[in-house]
Amino acid sequence: MRKVVGGKLHGIRVTEANLDYHGSITLDPDHCEAAGILPLEFVEIWNKNSGARISTYVILGERGSRCCIVNGAAARTCQLGDELIVCNSVYLPGESIAGLNPTVVTLDEDNNVVETLRYCVSLDGAGRYQFAILDEAGTQLKIPLRSGSKGHKF
Repeated sequence: MRKVVGGKLHGIRVTEANLDYHGSITLDPDHCEAAGILPLEFVEIWNKNSGARISTYVILGERGSRCCIVNGAAARTCQLGDELIVCNSVYLPGESIAGLNPTVVTLDEDNNVVETLRYCVSLDGAGRYQFAILDEAGTQLKIPLRSGSKGHKF
């Protein structure tokens, strides 16, 4: 079994850090549903401001609140306004990755959804993996070049 991306909330901002709660991250159910994140599901949290990476579970806050409350010990890793990536995972056999289409929900500084993307994995005619990022209209987006790509100056 391989652990792969199931869905992501990209750029969600911390609305509160509550050290005295028992743990977890509290998220707006609308955001969770959009990204395919379930209540009590373990997620990884990557803080774009501090570089901290933590794991915790999700509890649902008030629908429509746009909340992102980091609770318990995890609150030590985040400050109000920090930009996070919250990612859930799925486990599947390697041969099952073709056809996987996780949702990536991008949020603005007020935690409004601004874009919903799909990561798409498929196999070409030779059985090689292909990867694409599609917008809501199904248009394939350019994937950034990797550092050191031939012919590209950085």
